[in-house]
Amino acid sequence: MSATATPMPESAPAEALPAKSSSFYTAMRLLPKERREAMYAVYAFCRAVDDVADDGGAAEIRRAELVRWGADIDALYAGRPAPRVRDLVVPVRRYGLLREDFHAVIDGMAMDAFEDIVAPDEATLDLYCDRVASAVGRLSVRIFGVPEAEGIALAHHEGRALQLTNILRDIDEDAARGRLYLPREKLSAIGLTNPTPQQAVDHPAIGDVCAAVAREAQDHYRQTWAIIARCPRKVTKAPRLMAAAYRLYLDAVLARGWAKPRARVKPGKAALMAVALRHGIV
Repeated sequence: MSATATPMPESAPAEALPAKSSSFYTAMRLLPKERREAMYAVYAFCRAVDDVADDGGAAEIRRAELVRWGADIDALYAGRPAPRVRDLVVPVRRYGLLREDFHAVIDGMAMDAFEDIVAPDEATLDLYCDRVASAVGRLSVRIFGVPEAEGIALAHHEGRALQLTNILRDIDEDAARGRLYLPREKLSAIGLTNPTPQQAVDHPAIGDVCAAVAREAQDHYRQTWAIIARCPRKVTKAPRLMAAAYRLYLDAVLARGWAKPRARVKPGKAALMAVALRHGIV
């Protein structure tokens, strides 16, 4: 998008919504109308700040725009919503969405906006996952109606499971953009110190690093499903569908392996349909 984010009208524009083929779109369609519209408003916000981080022009322009988004969130909570956050007024009031979670999303996008992330340490990677994924999860579970304590734990684990899956799926695409989200400590274990992204993904032992990250993702999936099992089934429909769909991606990259050339993976329509049928029914 342009350096200045497009204002959000009363209803989120079609281009701000996920593709109809996406697992997110399928999961959100399962929600009751009020909750679905609240999720679309949150998603449109996340897309807008993500577009600033990725395509918002020069660094100083992106920085100013993310600051302005933060100011708009503060004004929203002060009762003076700017037009582009007006769709969040009702969700914030109705579902008790927290200002700090919106700010965490903005802070996560800022981590990508001004300097390409290359081999962060484990703590920084975990913070990044919390901001760009688990913070969105914390907003989402309140809209879904998951009990508070279980919802926070679910957002923690499912957000990290999904984000680590994304990182493993996208290592080659990220490297081509000058980014490397695999953690420094695991790269050091295969003898890589301060590698460029391309050097890292071309290394013959990069599969060892990816396998270690995959084990962490698998543990977060296990924790996710344990929490889901403790919650009322009617409020976990969307988290179940998302966890099951993303797990297909993780399983696909593990089945493909890490030897080059690495083909882009995408689960088959039949597998995704099976997930939708299994988890789309209360």
